[in-house]
This record gives sequence, structure tokens and C-alpha cells, in this order.
Amino acid sequence: MQHRTLGRTGVQVSTLALGAMNFGKIGRTTQDEVTAIVDAALDAGINLIDTADVYSGGESEEMVGKAIAGRRDDIVLATKATMPMGDERNRRGGSRRWLVTALEDSLRRLGVDHVDLYQIHRWDPDTSDEETLSALSDLQRAGKIRYFGSSTFPAYRIVQAQWAAREHHLSRYVTEQPSYSILQRGIETHVLPVTEQYGLGVLVWSPLASGWLSGAIREDREITTSRSTFMPQRFDTTIPSNRARLDAVERLAGVADEAGLTMIQLALGFVTAHPGVTSALVGPRTLDHLHSQLAAAETKLSADVLDAIDAIVTPGADLAAHEKNDTPPSLLHPSLRRR
Repeated sequence: MQHRTLGRTGVQVSTLALGAMNFGKIGRTTQDEVTAIVDAALDAGINLIDTADVYSGGESEEMVGKAIAGRRDDIVLATKATMPMGDERNRRGGSRRWLVTALEDSLRRLGVDHVDLYQIHRWDPDTSDEETLSALSDLQRAGKIRYFGSSTFPAYRIVQAQWAAREHHLSRYVTEQPSYSILQRGIETHVLPVTEQYGLGVLVWSPLASGWLSGAIREDREITTSRSTFMPQRFDTTIPSNRARLDAVERLAGVADEAGLTMIQLALGFVTAHPGVTSALVGPRTLDHLHSQLAAAETKLSADVLDAIDAIVTPGADLAAHEKNDTPPSLLHPSLRRR
């Protein structure tokens, strides 16, 4: 397993990191299964585990906490907040009121006294950057978080937050966690140039494009990934964007075969090849899933293979831009663009 420096923090993290979204009811995993996955990941050299309060309503954090008990100091532990945690309107967002409470809840579920990286899961348009950064800076000074970062922020919001930190003499985000894969390359256009400019570490989620690049989805096969059951619209091949993905996958499978690689090796090798990417988050639901992903830990794609990928999916292009979760609110709600 290779390791890289997380932005300018000096912290060394593995190029493959363990994402815990599938831990709990979302992935239908038991505690024993989660512990086995965590054990295997750590044995393979992974040292970064990423979860969130919203994953299975806090169950993921509880399972991670039990799985890492007794070896906390060997792990770079990351979690996230701001997504709704219940129906009460103030149990979400980036306000000081909620972030202080949310972090205490996460620490209790994880069974730790601090997290290494606390991330704002989504930009909250109702809360000022100063409010959020001030709360995070105070939590950092209190020793409850070591660093903090953003997740799925548009490039202009990353820049605005950096300037707000400077203007108000506050600590700044040191990482960004965007969606990135061969099929979703939009961050190459704006986000990665910005994160490189500001020296942010980048932890990319969904490098297998929700299973499209796992090798299980092909033209002549029924789509049976776990996500197809609760996100059917993402796999309906009558939808043009999904048809485009399937066509690309067929061509990418040929590239992988010619290079002697699995689709997973091709997909993970692609995202970790970008100089702006620190780590790729893998989200296994089973030990078999993890082992197939660990096989990509040392994969280094040649220039010829990367050129072949570029010929199939244009650099900077998203084949399903509507799934990126970073669309400005004014494009989603007509009331925000009309007087």
C-alpha cells in the first residue's frame, strides 16, 4: 500500500481509504462483518477510515467505533456532519449550534475523544462561512478535531471558504471530498485545479461510480448491484445518461482486458493517477468486495492506458452530471432565481 501526504498537513494516509457508508442497515452488514472488513483493511496498510453521522442513522459510526477499539492511535479517523439527522429542523446544517452537538454525538458513537478529520458533508447555503469556520476552529482548539475539511463543494465555494478563513483569521479547510471516477470527471475542470492551488488533500468518493465500474455491469448482464434496488433510476438503461455510461463501460472493459487488469484496477488506478488526488475511498459491503479493491493498491496505469481512457470519456466530462450533488441551489429551486 502506498501512502501520500494529506494536503499540507504532514499526515500520511494510504492511497486507498476505507469508506464506511455500507456499514449497518444501508449495506445490511453485521458488526462481525464490519470488524472483519476493518481488520483486513488495516492489515493491508489502509490507515484512513471515513464515515459520517448520517450513514445508517449513526449505526456506521457505532460499528466503526467497536471495530477500532484498542487501536485508535494507528488510524486516521474521519467523519462528517450537516446532513439531516431526524425531522427537527435544527438537527442539520453548518451552524455552530448544530455542529457542536453533532460532533459530540459522533464522538460518543465512535467511542473516541477526538476525530482526526471532521468534514462538512455538504455546503449549507443558509449558514455563513464565518459561522461554520468559527465553530470548527473552536472545536479544533478544544482538541476534539485535529483538522477539518469540506465534501462535494463546488469550486467557487472552496475558494470562498478559503478567503473567509483568511479574512476572519480562522482555521481553514485542509481537505475536499468530491465524487470522481472515469465516468464522472467534472472535477478535473474546476475543483482539482482549485484544491491544488490551495494545497488541499483530496479524498475522492465513488471511484467505482456506484458499481458501474465494478466489472459486474455489462451489456449482456442483468444489473443486480445492491444500489440498483434503492436507486433504480441510476441503472435504468432507457435513460440516456445511463445508456452513455453502459456504452463507455463496454469500451473500458476492452481497455482493461488488453492491459491485463480488472475493471476495479482500471477504475481505482485511474483516480489515484491524478496528481491532485490523495486517496480513493472504497466502500466494500463484504470481505470479497474489499479484497477485489485491495488488488488495485499497487496498480499504476501506463500513459497508453490513460490515453485510451481519455478517448472514451473526455477529460472534464460528467456522463451523469445530475448525480454530483453540487448543483447551486438556485438551479434546483425556481424561487431562488426569480424576483
